[in-house]
Amino acid sequence: MSSGVEADIVLDAAVVLTLGMNRVLGRGGEAAGRGAQLLAALAAGRAEARAEALAEAETYERAVREVLARNARAEELARTRAELDADVPLPEPLTPGDETAAELTAWCAATDRALDAAEAHLAGALAARVGQQVFALPDRVAVPERPAAPDARDALERVLTRLLPDASDHDRDAVAAAARLLAAATTAEDADTALTEVRLRVRDANARTRDRRADEKRRAQEAEAAEQAAAERGYVLDAITTAFEELGYEVHDGFETLTANDGALLLTRGDWPDHSVKMRIEDAGRVRAAMVRGRAARSADDRRLDAEREEEWCAAFERARTRLAASGVTSEVTWRLDPGVHELPVSDPARQTGTRSGRRARGRERRGL
Repeated sequence: MSSGVEADIVLDAAVVLTLGMNRVLGRGGEAAGRGAQLLAALAAGRAEARAEALAEAETYERAVREVLARNARAEELARTRAELDADVPLPEPLTPGDETAAELTAWCAATDRALDAAEAHLAGALAARVGQQVFALPDRVAVPERPAAPDARDALERVLTRLLPDASDHDRDAVAAAARLLAAATTAEDADTALTEVRLRVRDANARTRDRRADEKRRAQEAEAAEQAAAERGYVLDAITTAFEELGYEVHDGFETLTANDGALLLTRGDWPDHSVKMRIEDAGRVRAAMVRGRAARSADDRRLDAEREEEWCAAFERARTRLAASGVTSEVTWRLDPGVHELPVSDPARQTGTRSGRRARGRERRGL
């Protein structure tokens, strides 16, 4: 083993899934129960039960996320409905609870139909509003040179119903400006030209609206990924803290930077007055650790004691890895420095912060673990 070590960390799929479900649903309802089942099966080492629970939870988690996506779409359409002051029914949002994955999937299918119908009605309401704003002329705009042609206003409203109801104000104004050209047209040629321009502006407006939706979805996904990474990092910190506390160490937040949440830990023991271990967790994907001295070694006895402490730390690290694996945190050592190869660096123990126990308990309570 070593007194200096780097190890790559991988979280078990059960842990990752549980953190995601608890974070998205606020530890509520069925999701939290399924997450607890996963972690219990993981801790018990029941491979078959764990695999079955994981597959079930993955199916349920996908269904939950589909429900949340429909809720978000309904919320967006509700904002458009309020803006247009339209009388358009929308499905009520669903907070997943005791439903099965199949029941959630069925709800999504029915809600999709209702949302599609609502969007179509809102598009019609927007088309009617633009038409009313544009046509200050009599009810119908006749086209004298082409008496058999469809009424210009009807043709315009059909085109306007293709405009997505959440198009921006700028795009709505651009479409309305083109529509005014149609309202003022006095010849069939002018009407055709204006209607073509409306079609083009509706097409461009819809393209920008879909691009905006895609950007919003991408930003939401990036934010979710960042939140998940933070949750995973917190879980690793808590798991490491628990493992080493159970082995008799005191675990302190931070060193040097005095930043309690920067992934830095300081491990001490009551029977180690001159030694401690600095540890840093990087993005929940790598851990680096090294033993340090509180004062410079002055004699051969000090250096002999250093080697003994390093050996103790090496053994403790291996025991901690076993405990971490039981919590779903597996590690693979990628670099190590054998005990006694180098003199231990000197660090000021007075710069450590307080122990993590209270903060860790509150953090685990927030994550529902």
